[in-house]
Amino acid sequence: MWAYEKKLQYPVRVSTCNPTLAKYLVEQYGGADGELAAALRYLNQRYTIPDKVIGLLTDIGTEEFAHLEMIATMIYKLTKDATPEMMKEAGLDAHYANHDSALFYHNASGVPWTASYIAAKGDPIADIYEDIAAEEKARATYQWIINLSDDPDLNDGLRYLREREIVHSQRFREAAEILKDEQGKKRFF
Repeated sequence: MWAYEKKLQYPVRVSTCNPTLAKYLVEQYGGADGELAAALRYLNQRYTIPDKVIGLLTDIGTEEFAHLEMIATMIYKLTKDATPEMMKEAGLDAHYANHDSALFYHNASGVPWTASYIAAKGDPIADIYEDIAAEEKARATYQWIINLSDDPDLNDGLRYLREREIVHSQRFREAAEILKDEQGKKRFF
C-alpha cells in the first residue's frame, strides 16, 4: 500500500510557454525509455526476481511514477498557454488535433506507447541488466533534452531527474552483483 503525499518529488518550474520543449519531454512521458515504461517494467519484474532484490524494484518502480508526474507537470506548464499556432510550429499539431492540450502516452515522434516497451525475460540477471540499460538510456535522454533547452528553470528539474537515473543505475548494478553471487550458490528456479 502506498502513502501518497500530494506534492511533487522535486519542484517543477518553467520560465516560459514552450511547446517545442514539451514535445521533447513527451519522449520521457510515453517513449520506449520513458518513465511509464520504466515504472511498469520494474513493478512487473519484481514477481520473478529473488527476494533480495524485490524491494529495490518496488522502490525504484514507484519512484518512476513520481518522475512521470514531474514530466507531466513540466509538459502541462510548457503548453498551458500555447496557441494552436504555437503547437503547430512545435510539431504538435497532430497531438493538438487529437488531444488539445491533454497529455497522451506517445513518444516525441507521436508513436503511441505500447506494452512491448516493457522488458521481462524472467531471468533475474538478464532483467537487471535490462534495467541498468533502461536507466542509462533515460539518463542520456535527459541530458540531450537539457542540451536542447534554454530554460534554466526547467533544466533544474531535468538535472534532478537525470541524477536520479544515475542513482537507479548504480543501485541496479549493486543488485546485479547480489544476483551473480546468488546464482553462484544455487539455481534461481
